[in-house]
Amino acid sequence: MKREHGTAIIEFALIFPMIVMLMFTVTEFGRALQRYNAAVKSVRDAARYMSVQQAGTHQAQSRNLIMYGTVDGSGSALDPALTTAMVPDPVWQLAGSDPLINTVTVRITGYQFKPAVAEVFGLALPTITFGDITATMRCPL
Repeated sequence: MKREHGTAIIEFALIFPMIVMLMFTVTEFGRALQRYNAAVKSVRDAARYMSVQQAGTHQAQSRNLIMYGTVDGSGSALDPALTTAMVPDPVWQLAGSDPLINTVTVRITGYQFKPAVAEVFGLALPTITFGDITATMRCPL
């Protein structure tokens, strides 16, 4: 029994890098999910705002809602990785035939999440590129 006195610390030293790697990986994917959900919410808010506006108007306010969370664009950016180039103008469409409905679509394109930690014990954490984040809502004809 005395010969096994230091085995626990050696086992811990062998397992510790894997635990740290797992911890950083889970944390970074959690941050990516949180950023994605925040982007989805801001696109949904912008689509809701645009659904009560006339077609072709208030495009800058829509972009401000996505970028800053406010219509007037005051405050700091919600996500430092999000740029105005990723937020195209809203698109209005007439759909259906009976009844004819008008819709507005707001989107973010090319959104990427870059991990805060690029590498953990030789394991590179990749940049995650999300597909287009869109929201479509009905609006007045």
